[in-house]
Amino acid sequence: MAEDREILREVWDGRVPVCVQLASEDCNTLSAPDPYYLMVPRLSYFPLVMDKVRKHFLRLISQDLQEAEMWLESDGMPLKWHYPVGVLFDLHCGGASLPWALTAHFSHFPEQDLIRCPTREVVESHFMSSLKEADGLKHRGQIITNMQSKDHKQLWMGLCNDKFDQFWAINRKLMESTPEEGFKFIPFRLHCPFQAPIQRLIRPLTEDGRRVTLADLLLEFLSVPSQEGDRVMIQGIEVPHDTPLQWLSEHLSHPDNFLHICYISVQS
Repeated sequence: MAEDREILREVWDGRVPVCVQLASEDCNTLSAPDPYYLMVPRLSYFPLVMDKVRKHFLRLISQDLQEAEMWLESDGMPLKWHYPVGVLFDLHCGGASLPWALTAHFSHFPEQDLIRCPTREVVESHFMSSLKEADGLKHRGQIITNMQSKDHKQLWMGLCNDKFDQFWAINRKLMESTPEEGFKFIPFRLHCPFQAPIQRLIRPLTEDGRRVTLADLLLEFLSVPSQEGDRVMIQGIEVPHDTPLQWLSEHLSHPDNFLHICYISVQS
């Protein structure tokens, strides 16, 4: 993978321009407050990058909401914090209008749509759980199990601090494979708007040694045939469908080591 380090760096440096406005029902000022603009790493999670936004709006909300959990909404749709920012962007915006307009809420938490995230430790627990699940699929869990706790912490802190070298010094071990075999299974989640993500077992090679491609995955797991005009996004990129899954998994996976594929139908 050494020759593809530049690709890994480009993916890591991906950003989403965001404009966050305070929900009108939570605002206790006479005039609408100024929105908060920021560039958010695609690979991060909203609870890790919203501290300044929260502080910006706290002075504008009533005292009884000061301790409430802030949640985000895009065009009427509550955003699931446990999805990476880039996945949410590709599913709900896709760059149709920039910056991405979000609304911050402190009241009426949508319990039926979102799980609560009271602390950053909840995000860390979710992240490490996904990492372990991905390594279980790729290496039967042998790599992550043999790591020390300081290695786990370095992965987490590399993500939190947006430090490419810090993260990849450890993550490269989780991406090791042989050209002849690849990973045991490809960790992926296929996201479609308004549906739960699809996650199944798929190998990087067929029994006769052919490389399994993105087209193979879509053909096998999409509930309806794809149509002309449908978009398949990975890391904000419309990837050629003949790209091998093994290469995609090594280079376009999120830090949780899952390949997050966003399928946006023209009928969505």
